[in-house]
Amino acid sequence: MEARHPGFHWIHCGFRKHPARSRNAPPGVSSQNLAIFLGRHRVNRQEHHRLRGVLAPVLTPFDADLKPDPARFVRLCQWLTRQECGLAMFGTNSEGNSLSVDERIALLEAAAGAGIPAERMLPGTGSCSLADAVALTRLAVRAGCAGVLLLPPFYYKEITDDGLFAFFSELIERVGDSRLRVYLYHIPAVSKVGFSHALIERLLRRYPGAVAGMKDTGGDWDYTARTIERFRDSGFDVFAGTETILLDTLRAGGAGCISATANVNPRAIVHLYETWRDPEAQARQEALNAVRARFASYPLIAAMKCAVAAATGDAGWNRLRPPLMPLDAARQVALHRALAEVAFSIEAL
Repeated sequence: MEARHPGFHWIHCGFRKHPARSRNAPPGVSSQNLAIFLGRHRVNRQEHHRLRGVLAPVLTPFDADLKPDPARFVRLCQWLTRQECGLAMFGTNSEGNSLSVDERIALLEAAAGAGIPAERMLPGTGSCSLADAVALTRLAVRAGCAGVLLLPPFYYKEITDDGLFAFFSELIERVGDSRLRVYLYHIPAVSKVGFSHALIERLLRRYPGAVAGMKDTGGDWDYTARTIERFRDSGFDVFAGTETILLDTLRAGGAGCISATANVNPRAIVHLYETWRDPEAQARQEALNAVRARFASYPLIAAMKCAVAAATGDAGWNRLRPPLMPLDAARQVALHRALAEVAFSIEAL
């Protein structure tokens, strides 16, 4: 029988040390947040590990004033970790780009303060502002997070590979920490800025070890397969951006998936990851795809929050930060009916 792999885990690997940089408070980060976060959660690991498995871009709950709600956030993180799911907070489906630097720090602090291991976290630290991206990345590394997920600077379009290389080079050099592991976030349909293979190769040559992988939400399987084949021997791990291609990704040599609906269906996605070599794997993939299709028939973040609200009996989960909007009452009812058609429910949340 094939050995099973846990749903979220790490493989030890070496690293290349980069020059140490200033330990002063990064621009854009309040001194209070810096002191609290680093004082409580500083980690000085001498080894690093490669990510594998299933991660969720953790949904961000908001209170009645549309401020992030740490208590609800922590409860969701705890539930996800019990399902053996990693935490890629502050991604697209986390409404990450609607959160300030200090808001992201406060939520990361809340999760760490609740005892959730930083090694299970892959926070999104990308920003069009180099200073903000450096500040968030530096804090995540010092806290011991497994890595950081970095969008390209996306406001200006028709950016050259030279420009993107310069941005990521400045970030890596300014963070200046050998524990840094960067996972590139390839989502050109949204960002309109992607990562060419020539750019990835250039970054790997300059920063081996620090540039650790990619979340590929490009929707182009040929690109995904070529990226895996071309760079897997360089220690560059590719995560599918949706569970709908998890089986194909694993068969091609990919590392797992970072997928929106891991927020609501984590155990089933993890189960496919754990058993992808089994004869029943294709049937499990098709079942996952059926659930995903129901959610994807609606604005995805709103639909997932609606499902969490129903599962917890907490209507506050329906709040999104404008410009995003919740499902109206009729669409909520239609979503629940659609999920019932595939016998989907969220257990023990």
